[in-house]
Amino acid sequence: MGIFARLATLIKSNLNDLISSSEDPEKMLNQVVIDMSNQLIEAKKQVAVSIADEKRLAKQAEQEAANAAEWERRAMLAIKAGDDNLAKEALARKKEHDQLAAAYKDQWQKQKQAVEQLKTALRLLNNKIEEAKRKKNVLIARKKRAEAQKAIQETLSGLNNASAFETFDRMATKIDQIEAEAEAAGELAEQYSGDTLAHRFGQLEATAGAEDDLLALKRKMGVAPPEPPKETAPAQVRVAGGPAAPTAQPTNVPSQAEQDELAAALAELEAEEQREQARMKR
Repeated sequence: MGIFARLATLIKSNLNDLISSSEDPEKMLNQVVIDMSNQLIEAKKQVAVSIADEKRLAKQAEQEAANAAEWERRAMLAIKAGDDNLAKEALARKKEHDQLAAAYKDQWQKQKQAVEQLKTALRLLNNKIEEAKRKKNVLIARKKRAEAQKAIQETLSGLNNASAFETFDRMATKIDQIEAEAEAAGELAEQYSGDTLAHRFGQLEATAGAEDDLLALKRKMGVAPPEPPKETAPAQVRVAGGPAAPTAQPTNVPSQAEQDELAAALAELEAEEQREQARMKR
């Protein structure tokens, strides 16, 4: 029973303590399961030996009982032959075999009881080892999950480091400075080359006829009233012998649409000038 005591002690040990060991928990758990399996094999061998002893005792008890029956038969033959002394000797020998048969039978019953207990213990130990194997798998899964969580936390700790974000902020500030310098250089180049004024007038010329083009398209589509007919100036009649009538001089007064368009262009120029002044102040 020593092997069962050692195996039971091994199985009852707390496997969770292996997680905090300095050695690799997964390797330790695998080695423990291997050791338990090897000891279980040894235990099975001892149980097999005990079963063999039980069968041997049973056979010996049967054999002694058979010997006793044989000497009883011989005693009966001696009685039939009229030899009582020989019959007595045969009965004495029968008695010896009966005693041996009883002793073997008693040992066989005790051995049989012990074998049943060993079988029960072996089944329990086998179940505990299977449970230990399952627990080993759970512990290994916990270990791997803990390692993954630890790696993630270490990564997050690295990301939470203030120096990393300070680097991003410093680089963003540097890029802002480069962009501001590039804009300032562009504005200076435009001012010294006269491109700013040309750009303003280019925008004005590009949008000057937009309203007229839109109105013409609407009239073409029929969604705007047609253009009113132009008034023709009355022909100048020259009276014979009289002074010629004065010819009408063209007027230079702009129309209302032209005045509105000019006012809008001036407002846009003023707004652009204010934006440039604001950028220069920055």
